[in-house]
Amino acid sequence: MSIKLLNPPHLVKFLVIGVLFSFFFSSWIYGNNIDFQNTITGTVTSSDDNLPVPGVNIFVKELPNVGAVTDMDGNYSIQAPADATLVFSFIGFKTIERKVDNRTEINVVMDSDLDALQEVVIVGYGEQKRETVVAAVVQASGEELERAGNVPNIGSALAGNVPGVITTSSTGIPGGEDPRIFIRGQSTWNDSSPLVLVDGIERPLNTIAISSVESISVLKDASATAVYGVRGANGVILVTTKRGKTGKAVIRARLNSTVKTASKLPGKKDAFDTFLVRNRAIENELSLTPESWSFFQTQDIIDKYRFPANLTEAERYPNVDWDKALFREYAPSYNANLNITGGSEIVKYFAGADFQYEGDLIKQYDNNRGYQPGFGFNRLNVRTNLDFKLTSSTVLKVGLSGSYGVRKTPWGFGGGDYGYWIAAYSTPPDIYLPQYSDGSWGYDAPSGGGEGNAIRNLAISGVQFVTNTQLQTNFTLEQDLDVILDGLKFTGTIALDNTFVEANRGVNDLYNDPQEKYIDPETGIVTYRRTYDANTGFDYQQGIKWSSSSGDVNNDATYRRLFYQTQLNYAKNFAGKHDVTAMGLFNRNEFATGSVLPFYREDWVFRTTYGYDNRYLIEYNGAYNGSERFAAGNRFAFFSSGGLGWNISNEAFMKEVDFINNLKLRASYGEIGDDNVNGRYLYLTQWSYGGQARLGTVGEQAEQSPYVWYTESAVGNPDISWEKVKKSNIGLDYGFFNNSISGSVDFFRDERVDVLISGNQRAIPEYYGTTAPVANLGTVQNQGYEIVLNLNHYFGENLRLWADLNMTHAQNKVIEGDNPELLPEYQKNNNKAIGQAYSYIDNGFYNTWDELYGTTPFNTDDSQKIPGGYQIVDFNADGIIDGFDNVPYAFAGAPQNTYNATVGFDWKGLSGFVQFFGANNVTRQVVFNSLGNQNNIVYDEGSYWSKDNTNADAPVPRWVTTTNGAANGSRFFYDGSYVRLKNAEIAYTFPAESKILTSFGFESLRLFLNGNNLYIWTKMPDDRESNFAGTGWASQGAYPTVKRFNFGLNITF
Repeated sequence: MSIKLLNPPHLVKFLVIGVLFSFFFSSWIYGNNIDFQNTITGTVTSSDDNLPVPGVNIFVKELPNVGAVTDMDGNYSIQAPADATLVFSFIGFKTIERKVDNRTEINVVMDSDLDALQEVVIVGYGEQKRETVVAAVVQASGEELERAGNVPNIGSALAGNVPGVITTSSTGIPGGEDPRIFIRGQSTWNDSSPLVLVDGIERPLNTIAISSVESISVLKDASATAVYGVRGANGVILVTTKRGKTGKAVIRARLNSTVKTASKLPGKKDAFDTFLVRNRAIENELSLTPESWSFFQTQDIIDKYRFPANLTEAERYPNVDWDKALFREYAPSYNANLNITGGSEIVKYFAGADFQYEGDLIKQYDNNRGYQPGFGFNRLNVRTNLDFKLTSSTVLKVGLSGSYGVRKTPWGFGGGDYGYWIAAYSTPPDIYLPQYSDGSWGYDAPSGGGEGNAIRNLAISGVQFVTNTQLQTNFTLEQDLDVILDGLKFTGTIALDNTFVEANRGVNDLYNDPQEKYIDPETGIVTYRRTYDANTGFDYQQGIKWSSSSGDVNNDATYRRLFYQTQLNYAKNFAGKHDVTAMGLFNRNEFATGSVLPFYREDWVFRTTYGYDNRYLIEYNGAYNGSERFAAGNRFAFFSSGGLGWNISNEAFMKEVDFINNLKLRASYGEIGDDNVNGRYLYLTQWSYGGQARLGTVGEQAEQSPYVWYTESAVGNPDISWEKVKKSNIGLDYGFFNNSISGSVDFFRDERVDVLISGNQRAIPEYYGTTAPVANLGTVQNQGYEIVLNLNHYFGENLRLWADLNMTHAQNKVIEGDNPELLPEYQKNNNKAIGQAYSYIDNGFYNTWDELYGTTPFNTDDSQKIPGGYQIVDFNADGIIDGFDNVPYAFAGAPQNTYNATVGFDWKGLSGFVQFFGANNVTRQVVFNSLGNQNNIVYDEGSYWSKDNTNADAPVPRWVTTTNGAANGSRFFYDGSYVRLKNAEIAYTFPAESKILTSFGFESLRLFLNGNNLYIWTKMPDDRESNFAGTGWASQGAYPTVKRFNFGLNITF
């Protein structure tokens, strides 16, 4: 994908050429004085939004020197013979021919030419024509991101739309849905996140409104990323925001109204079926624990859980569907944005505002305390981009943007607080009611409360509003220096960003516990948790004791960044065939969070390219980088890359092969440094202050030394240096049959050497006494391929069918890690994927006592075996199952393969598409242990083993007996593959002559219905793609991921 050279249709009319023609040559007819029969008039509009297109060239096919140009309103007038043919052409649109046939009015609707619109791509610190690019670069337009079902962040919209970009989501919590992003997989166990630049400055993705994005470029190989030095080792995402265009003001509005629902949650049995499974488990283990018979539940009591006779029985024998009790059927989400663009030759402007609201899926229960707890998120983004033409050779560009986000959470909420949704994952259906008829909240008296009632936890959690305010400014001066050297240009940029976080504003309701009760199902006895007031000694009376808090600035989260850059660009064509460009720049970043000393980063960068006759291309890039993490002798390093390209389709011998429109071979290689590891001054030993020695010899609290210790908390490494990644890429771009078939094929390989290994990951014994030094000890290899296939075909003038298909395969392998020498080779991370899953291997069930006695014994709890357990493989054949039999299993947590298929159509004003996104070769561990720890919950696991069903899906759960940890084998490791109906849309654009447009004064109107994450096919028990949200333990869950159903409209005034 690539950025549009011209953004049809309404931005096209603001092109300088169109304006000049419209002002000075409006409806000007050029040609010789031929006696024509007809004067033909008409209007030219765009099919995208029915707006007029200025600057369109119209000529008579039979008389090419006779023509006209449309004015600012798209109108034209031309003289032509009655039997002539008119040809309409303009850059960025498909050329159209119309027969005159004695007509005097011919109106034309022009379609965008996607191939022409992809002429220019954004690359590091500049832009290049697509046919001259030798790097692996892919682009997506803002329009493509907007069709992703009103997702609240750019990261969620990237999946599938940008080949090579892998995203994994883990939560749908309002204000925190951002996925993790990798480019071409992982090639280091340190931070693998790509560098994100917004208009050339390092800024977070989650503060940018999708409506203000013009395009996104993803740089993937060394030739593209080397100019960013160490920051680009994991790939680069370049976000270009919208700017003004020459022409009259155009106002655009987009409204989205979304309904979101919880996506797939773990399947669990109700209380009735849970007791049946529990009884079966008790029967199964009677041979080991006959006393467990006392836990057996009779059928008449079990029936009461599903069929209670009255309210009393319903409260005594709860049967709670916690998914329904906890979550709403749907929650609202809204987005509205408004922007205006326009300008003159002197000033061009773009201004936009975008508001996003995310509602809460968790139900609200009446807490009788006067406030409404829960989750929520509001964000307002504003952006203004101004371009001032100060002189004929000087342009000043100003960018001002801000983001004001307010996130609503329970008081003191942190990412690891799972007590508000744990009920959907591991709370038994029979333990208590969320809230009883007398208003008391349910609790588990036998366990003293346990993890707590999730609904009660949220209801009295208070309210905290966390406000994140970001202000971003950047100023860029562009100066043509043709007076010094033809083709020379200077660019200078300075940017200042500030982030302020306000927290602790809202309702503090800590230490104000409500009344809770438990009804013993065996006896019916009601136990109240609080019988008297601890402060007064009288009977407990719930009161409203919360306090309001006005909030304060979280100084530890305050962030500021100063960035400045100077750049020289040279571009010149010699003799019509030799294209030479050169670029050199210097930039410096200074940034800090809270009260820490500022971080500094400095880059000296150059890029040179040469092209001969648009056939043979060569490029060389380099960067001289510095990092404060290393000692003076290793602090600075030079990294470079180069690339070659051959436009085969431009060769003379290809002229006769008319079905090939584009065929380009390209290759690149380079080396990039990386210092992205935790820690700052890694070469220095760190000391901590605290602790005193005991000098006395008598008593437990003997006399201490008056002197406080200084101890080494971390040992420095003066020889530590850059982690380096060697990137190579070879690719082929193709286009056939007027680009009805187009795409690319890329093969890539990354080899990381001197990978930084932090002290707590090194093979250092515990008795070392402190944190070991960071060291360059790792080597990792990552390789794979990308395939992109785009199909585009017109059937007549009105129907177009299209498809965008792509696949990425990225497979990494640790070549060398810091492993203990005595560790078995199969338990070292060498020759395995980063994050490789490890498991005990099960090989079917042992079905009889004879088979059981023949199994390899466990090192502990071997006496707890009963028929129906897993045969665990003694991997090292030492005659015992222990930790050395825990071996590599399946894949890692990041998918090796991702697939995308987007298929759509355009027919007159109607359009639609569906997008499927899939992944495989991925493993995810989710420990949902039925009846674990005598917790009365049973998950949907398929069939259970019995002597009549020896090919069951799972062993019978245990109730009283405790098995060895290895006994589960690999049952909790899931194939994380999935196919997802990622997006779908149906839309209608009203024709220009529609009465609705004229009645309301609209230039264009488009209505659409779309959705995101609509359906998933997977073996996973839930919809999460990874476990990074919450505590990281899948069994503790996370705020559920969501489906979105969205209705919206686009209006242009």
